[in-house]
Amino acid sequence: MQTITLAVHGGAGTILKEDMTPELEQAYYDGLNEALNAGYAVLEEGGSAVNAIKAAIVILEDNVLFNAGRGSVFTKKGLQEMDAAVMDGSTLNAGAVTGVRNVRNPIELAMEVMRNSNHVFLSGKGATDFAIKQGIKLEPDEYFFSQFRYDQWKAIRDSDTYSLDHTHQQLEELMKDKKFGTVGAVACDGDGNIAAATSTGGMTNKKYGRIGDSPVIGCGTYANNNTCAISCTGHGEMFIRSVAAYDVSCLMQYKGLSLQEAMNTVVNEKLMSIGGEGGMIGVDANGNAAMVFNSAGMYRAGRSSNGWNELSIYK
Repeated sequence: MQTITLAVHGGAGTILKEDMTPELEQAYYDGLNEALNAGYAVLEEGGSAVNAIKAAIVILEDNVLFNAGRGSVFTKKGLQEMDAAVMDGSTLNAGAVTGVRNVRNPIELAMEVMRNSNHVFLSGKGATDFAIKQGIKLEPDEYFFSQFRYDQWKAIRDSDTYSLDHTHQQLEELMKDKKFGTVGAVACDGDGNIAAATSTGGMTNKKYGRIGDSPVIGCGTYANNNTCAISCTGHGEMFIRSVAAYDVSCLMQYKGLSLQEAMNTVVNEKLMSIGGEGGMIGVDANGNAAMVFNSAGMYRAGRSSNGWNELSIYK
């Protein structure tokens, strides 16, 4: 019988237990678990992998703790610019958006791009125009404001420094404490189809319309029924240079590596050799899953009909 599997992540980086209050830790666990439950329920009801990952990511985007959707960080100009991507491993269809503003759930917009645009990748105002045409829910700037993100940005907005995500310390600590607050999900459904999706608010204080790996198909997000579905989180520039998500697929396809072996090779050898910090989650069409990272922690959760159940933050 086909194994159904779902895994989600909420970012990786310097995530240490000593920096976390019990209340905040529990809030992260609750957020991950809620997303996992939402996505897994879709699979249990016979839904598709694509719809399962969308359900999971919407929950994470609506949670102010995670750097995606509502919890997105501030750019140099004090705005939120969001990226998202989705890929269907059964068809190799994909949809992605970058630099979008005021879109409540960028993953829903990426889905619309995949299903209804005849394109793969839309950006900026054009993506927002398409969102309006498709009836995607928009929110005012205030919806995306969080004091925590604002304070984080305020600490570095007058410098040329950018920050990779959450921190609870001031500026000097801010640069030590690197967290990559992307969210993502991967799934294998009852028909053996797999899919991957990723969503992010990018880097605090980012300039020039910077785009990371999350919305770039093959870098931060990739799915192919013949190999794997992958969602990445980390220092986006390194993941782009490494074509990280697709590299896992290639190692499986051309070298015959297992999902776990291929992800280990990319995360712990190839990325580390160029200073790439972060991690990824993956599934294959047999319902096998892996969650691999080379940083101190990664917000992650997974569940499978074969009994696998995990909810973790630290190494």
